[in-house]
Amino acid sequence: MSSSPFEMKASSVLQNEELQHSYRNAMDYLIKRRQQQFNDPLEWQTLRQKGTSIKTAALTDLPQLLLQLEAKLINNGIQVHWAETPDEANKLITRLIKETTSSNPDSSPAPVVKGKTMVSEEIHLNQYLAQQGILCLETDMGEFIVQLAKETPSHIIMPAIHKNKAEIAQLFKEHISGIYQDDVDILIQQARQYLRQCFENATVGISGVNFAVAETGTLVLVENEGNGRMSTTLPQTHIALMGIEKVIASLTELPPLLSLLTRSATGQSITTYINMISGTRRKGEKDGPEKVHVILLDNGRSKLWQDASLRDTLRCIRCGACMNHCPVYTRVGGHSYGTTYPGPIGKILAPQLETQDNAGDLPFASSLCGACGEVCPVNIPIPQLLLRWRQEATQQYQTNHCNHTATPQQSTPITGLKYSRGQHLIWKTWSWINCHPKLYYFMTYLVTKWRILLPRQLGGWTLYRTPPRPASSTLQQRLKNK
Repeated sequence: MSSSPFEMKASSVLQNEELQHSYRNAMDYLIKRRQQQFNDPLEWQTLRQKGTSIKTAALTDLPQLLLQLEAKLINNGIQVHWAETPDEANKLITRLIKETTSSNPDSSPAPVVKGKTMVSEEIHLNQYLAQQGILCLETDMGEFIVQLAKETPSHIIMPAIHKNKAEIAQLFKEHISGIYQDDVDILIQQARQYLRQCFENATVGISGVNFAVAETGTLVLVENEGNGRMSTTLPQTHIALMGIEKVIASLTELPPLLSLLTRSATGQSITTYINMISGTRRKGEKDGPEKVHVILLDNGRSKLWQDASLRDTLRCIRCGACMNHCPVYTRVGGHSYGTTYPGPIGKILAPQLETQDNAGDLPFASSLCGACGEVCPVNIPIPQLLLRWRQEATQQYQTNHCNHTATPQQSTPITGLKYSRGQHLIWKTWSWINCHPKLYYFMTYLVTKWRILLPRQLGGWTLYRTPPRPASSTLQQRLKNK
């Protein structure tokens, strides 16, 4: 049997004991921190239900809220742009950067600094800008590390979780200091000094958006390091990139969502910085951008929204709790998935938002233990959605029960990706045999008599399991003999 990209990458990680140890320690630490924050089951369920209701209501009214948000942002002096695809978003951002830097011919060779934004990873913004001759520098510490390593984030909250101290020290020696130093405090100071110069010279700053409040036209950014604030206040132009599902109705809905996000993500009651941006620099203010642009990205989200069951996926607040508790992610890490959003949430997002070749394999990379659904702060039914994607991946045709004809099913991008005519025929035969008692008894009789001739390899089942061996006689035969 041929291996999928996920299986090959996962096998490589499973053979790396050091990486296994790093993942296990990090996940155990995050799980413990979260448990300490939600030690009252009643408070957890009450807050969770409130967060779920807020996000569900926002998605129900999504078209109206987006129009309200646009109007409020424009009224606040913020320019709003809509992008249906990653290519549209990338071209738009490139144009905005060039418009800013063209008016500053003496600007730094690296005019763009970027705070943490998973949407920019989703559209592969850094790679696109590099092709246009623009260096976009990551300023979140974890993102900065993986950028130096020319890698992608392996976790949506802790991008460099797969790197150990020695690897980071070597990266800093090669790209920053020229001296190998593995003291963590010194490494952090080296990065801060380097990034501080970039902040001073930057003319364009890019950020993500955790929540966008339609009532007031406010962009909310949650962070711990201050790089998000530096990226949005020091540069002349601030470009905020957000998925259309990030909008909520009012400011009163923000506190419970912030509490769920920070406690679920890093085990903090609140993060160090909660940035709330409602406009450009006003007269008399000493900092803030002269121009603010908001890009509302679709990239498949509207298709998810139109599906009654898949719409629940859009409630995600990107806390990463499902990854931290997933027995599969804990062992294979984020890079094994080959997607922007790894882990359980990535398995149900990737088939619709991304076009990776292994999208059809990802829903099967789960034990269906249900841990991801239990810890999700907005109650996304991830296990049920995984079953939905599994069915989509293996179902090539749907039967019209009125005239018993089969027609191609094209409901989702991964429909039929893992469909096998051979397996389909095997299961059809198995079903037919089990629906006819006489034939079933005859086949079981043959299996017991000729069991020594059965194959020792039964596909993927026997890769890690002993093949089942039939008994010398069936239960019916034994009862009959008695």
